[in-house]
Amino acid sequence: MSPLFELSQTALSFVLVIGAITAFFMGILGLVQNDIKRVVAYSTLSQLGYMTVALGASAYAAGIFHLMTHAFFKALLFLAAGSVIIAMHHEQDMRKMGGLKKYLPITYWTTLIGSLALIGFPGFAGFFSKDAIIEAAHHASEIRGGWETTFAYYAVLLGVFITALYTFRMFFLTFHGKERMDEHTREHLHESPWVVTLPLILLAIPSVLIGMFTITPLLFGHYFDGAIFVIHNPFDPEHYHGVLNFIGHGFLQAPVWLALAGFGTAYFLYMKRPELPGVIADRTKLIYKILLEKYGFDRFNDWFFAGGARGIGSLMWRIGDVKLIDGLVNGTAKLIGWFSGILRQLQTGYLYHYAFAMILGLAVLLGVFVLYGSTF
Repeated sequence: MSPLFELSQTALSFVLVIGAITAFFMGILGLVQNDIKRVVAYSTLSQLGYMTVALGASAYAAGIFHLMTHAFFKALLFLAAGSVIIAMHHEQDMRKMGGLKKYLPITYWTTLIGSLALIGFPGFAGFFSKDAIIEAAHHASEIRGGWETTFAYYAVLLGVFITALYTFRMFFLTFHGKERMDEHTREHLHESPWVVTLPLILLAIPSVLIGMFTITPLLFGHYFDGAIFVIHNPFDPEHYHGVLNFIGHGFLQAPVWLALAGFGTAYFLYMKRPELPGVIADRTKLIYKILLEKYGFDRFNDWFFAGGARGIGSLMWRIGDVKLIDGLVNGTAKLIGWFSGILRQLQTGYLYHYAFAMILGLAVLLGVFVLYGSTF
């Protein structure tokens, strides 16, 4: 679809804004989730927003690149969350975890690798693709201008801080700090079996390496030649001087420092001052409630779309099933019953009734013969 989008500034801007809203506001929801899998799930929605921003910024290759790198480290994080849940006897609430590092060493280190890849730490897979998307958004704001490109650039930029904050909030609540599980769970804590840990190790390897091996052909090479059409390509091969230079350049840009700031904030809130998040939640009850309610969209979707579908289905059932189909079937039966009731009156079983009917029939035949006998 790139040729059609490239020829429509409105289409690109619309896609760009939708992606930026998704990246930022879905990331914020991850800050208030207590279910470990929900944190990873809302992270996925946020990263899908980054991919959509890439499409709106004409960086189609970067969107596909991030889709690929994200597949490795997000699969790693989901499976690591599953490993934690197995060890915790199906408990998913991070408020009942803590201190799992010594019980789950393989899960701990692979989760750390996945977390660093997710926040875009230099050298990890997510750094290359996410940094490329942010650069593309910045390029779009300079080349195309307009409020939508500026909004998208700052949304994905702030999203880096949000991503690091909710990622390491999950990491510290799960693996560090005070042990908050019950005694029975603590006694049975142990690392997951190899059928769980082996995939974690196998996914951790590309979560570190896949970005540096694929950035050159995917973004600055000819991998997508003939498949993607771009008018203003944000990735100029003349300004690219290899992977190491790309990593070094990253340390001079805002995203890396925002990611480190998010990490530092998470460390301060959940390691040094673990009582502060509760205080902040109490003082921002309205905002906290809005985030817990997911901006009200789940409730609205359930009422409007799901409820509307159920209402239409009920209406179709009452009209189509009850009135039409059941009415036709039952109406046919009633008609036959009514007609049978009339015929039943003629079959009384009395001999004199049948004799009278025979005489009456004979009289009718004689009358017809007298009236139309000459015609016959």
